[in-house]
Amino acid sequence: MLQPFKAFITEYKLLSSADKTLLAVSGGMDSIAMTELFQKSRFRFGIAHCNFSLRGKESDLDEELVGRLAQKYRVPFFHRKFDTSGTAKKLGISVQMAARELRYSWFEEIRNQEGFDLIATAHHLDDQAETFMINLLRGTGIAGLHGILPIQGLVIRPMLFCGRREIEGFVRTTGLEYREDQSNDEAKYLRNRIRHELLPLMATIQPGFFDSITGTIGKIRDAEQVYRTWIDDVRSHLIRKEGNRYRIILESLKKYTQFRCLPWELLSPFGFNEETINDIINHLDRPSGKIFMSPEYRLVKDRDSLLLDPKPGKPESEQILTIDKSEGKWFLGEAQSIVLKKIARTREFVIPADEHIAYLDLSKIRFPLTCRRWKPGDYFYPLGLNRKKKISDFLIGLKISRPEKEKVHLLLSRNEVAWVIGYRISHRFRITSRTTNILIVEQLHHDVYI
Repeated sequence: MLQPFKAFITEYKLLSSADKTLLAVSGGMDSIAMTELFQKSRFRFGIAHCNFSLRGKESDLDEELVGRLAQKYRVPFFHRKFDTSGTAKKLGISVQMAARELRYSWFEEIRNQEGFDLIATAHHLDDQAETFMINLLRGTGIAGLHGILPIQGLVIRPMLFCGRREIEGFVRTTGLEYREDQSNDEAKYLRNRIRHELLPLMATIQPGFFDSITGTIGKIRDAEQVYRTWIDDVRSHLIRKEGNRYRIILESLKKYTQFRCLPWELLSPFGFNEETINDIINHLDRPSGKIFMSPEYRLVKDRDSLLLDPKPGKPESEQILTIDKSEGKWFLGEAQSIVLKKIARTREFVIPADEHIAYLDLSKIRFPLTCRRWKPGDYFYPLGLNRKKKISDFLIGLKISRPEKEKVHLLLSRNEVAWVIGYRISHRFRITSRTTNILIVEQLHHDVYI
């Protein structure tokens, strides 16, 4: 088990010996096994445990076990008790969704405050098959069928090399103590019904089913890459950038009417949800003038175009630029533009010294990126420091004038600052010895629209 674990981490470049990883440990068999493998591999790690207060005393016993495990390994232990049911009711979402939102938000909080590089969860191949079937039954696009990714942003899943049977065997032979969550057997949850009823049935119908579905998921991931390349190409031809406005020519869009997925791909980066996008599709052949709103943008159905503008009345300082692909040019306002391109890293590559160009590890970037002016409370991890610093303090240290300070923009990946544009990149997005692909972001100044 140890060697396949290390091999999987190496193959997908999940982490290095220098990285400090926060392990999400519930006390169940999967996360206990993951923790033991991290210990045996001598990786640097800490443990985080969420007590969702859903199973009374049982939840408290889970927390006690994980606490003893942290003491045994002599690693930092972070634990928090949540009112999960109350949060679900307040937000109008399911308990499972509330638990997910609470734990990932808290994990990110710990990662930022305590200087962890990564967050690790114990998802394995059985979880992958279950997720695939859930999305298939509920209905999904191609992204919903690519399974659980080994790495997604700063979250890694190092147990995706094995299934539940291998984990059970490892836990038995090593004598690890773990806790059983009885809710995993409750048939009221769709995932449990798939786990205990559907997947065993599929395995009896088709021997080697789990290997087969894992292979299929891999092929879907490959197909998704081809699909994304096509979408980027079509997007570059259909969307025109005109100053601070985007224009989609209807005549061009209608040439792709057989691809009902295309409007979603074009409009979702601007914050439009599926219901609104379907409404937009239904109005493509209707009279002009209809207005549709997303949190940040207004779309107007014109005679021959769809016009996208930042919401009227929004102060320029609050406007947000959305960058939805890794290559292209975007107008930032105030006679500025942002140009992106990606390259493969070579041994000969040396980072040029130019404050107006950022060189970022592409594997750590998640699109769409956003670009906006900095505001009080923003912080980042300046290159070379790897310690949180307020943007305001960083700019004061540079001794730039107040007018220039007010013009400073940030480039963000999933709400984390990757670059204080024109000044300093984040230490967390830097190029390292493990970087294989580089995202180059250049700030240009000009006097005309792009």
